[in-house]
Order: sequence, then structure tokens, then C-alpha cells
Amino acid sequence: MTATTKTRPPALLSFLLDFGPLLAFFLAYKFVGVFAGTAVFMAAILTALIVSMAKLGRVSPMLWISAVLVVGFGALTIWFRDPRFIQMKPTIIYAGFALLLFAGLAARKLLLKHVFGLAFEGLSDEGWMKLTRNWALFFAAMALLNEALRSYLSFDAWLTAKVWGITILSLLFAFANIPMLMRHGFSVADAKEEPPVPPLS
Repeated sequence: MTATTKTRPPALLSFLLDFGPLLAFFLAYKFVGVFAGTAVFMAAILTALIVSMAKLGRVSPMLWISAVLVVGFGALTIWFRDPRFIQMKPTIIYAGFALLLFAGLAARKLLLKHVFGLAFEGLSDEGWMKLTRNWALFFAAMALLNEALRSYLSFDAWLTAKVWGITILSLLFAFANIPMLMRHGFSVADAKEEPPVPPLS
């Protein structure tokens, strides 16, 4: 009798779970406005949680955190009729991740390894430290960028930049780390999960 091994989740499904709610928000905003669009965003990310549990048997930590913040800040947006709340969500999630990862670096704790160990099987501790440093810097930069975008752009322009610009930038950054990871023991062929990307929703 052989042990059951964890299989790699379909890349397209993983991407849709992360990007789908944000795309639903973007489309709903274009057709029915910001407040109804925010309600659609909240419903879409809760649907993503259900689909993830049903199809993958689990929910990624980033999707959990994104869902909590989307529902929380979405409710504030609708209640106070103020779209600035939903615009603040990315800043808070990026800044929170940056602080957590910087704290892990200071304590020499491999926080990402505990969460994404299967995604980067074979990666050395030095590789984990470099990956943590890179993501901490990236999240800090994204928090600052989101604040700049929401301060100087209209809501429409901010949302367009968030959906297309920041999403593409995040994916490019995730894949740009792979050569460094491969120098520190990571093998794409041996990974049991798709390499994670930052929260897109």
C-alpha cells in the first residue's frame, strides 16, 4: 500500500482563485458602479474560498487573509459609502506581509518555509532567507505604490492599475525569483505545488 502524495494543483485554477475575484470586481464596477461592484467582490472572494476547499481540499493562507480583508473593508465601503476603504485593503495586506517577513528575517525564522515548503521543495535555508528578503522588500514597495496610486489617481484609474498593472508586476516578480531559487536547490520539476504568487485580490 503506497502513501498518498500531495498533487500539484492546476495552475489555471490556482490563478483563477487568486485573480478571479479582482476581475469580477473590475467588471462589476464598470457596469454597476463601485458599491455594487464591492458587493460582487465580496461574494466572488467567498466563492473562491468555497471552490478552493472543494477542488483543492484546502485554502491558501494568502487567500484566507485576502478574503477576510476584502469582506471587512468591503463592508466598510458599503456602509460608509466611501470607496477609500476598499482602496486601503491592498496597502494593509502588503504592509502586514512586509512587517511579518522583516520580523522573521530579524529573528532568523524561515516563515515562508512553514507556509510554502511544498511549493519550493529542496530549497536551502539560504534560499529561503533570500526569498523572504525579496518578498519583504516587494511587499513594502507595493504598499507604498498602492498609497501613491490611490492618492493621485481617480478610483477608475486606480482600479485599472490594480487589476492589470500591479497584477502583471506581481506575477513577473514571482517568476523573476525562480533563477535564484534554482541556484539554491529548488527544482521546478520536483515541486509538489505551483510556486505561490502574492495576493492579487
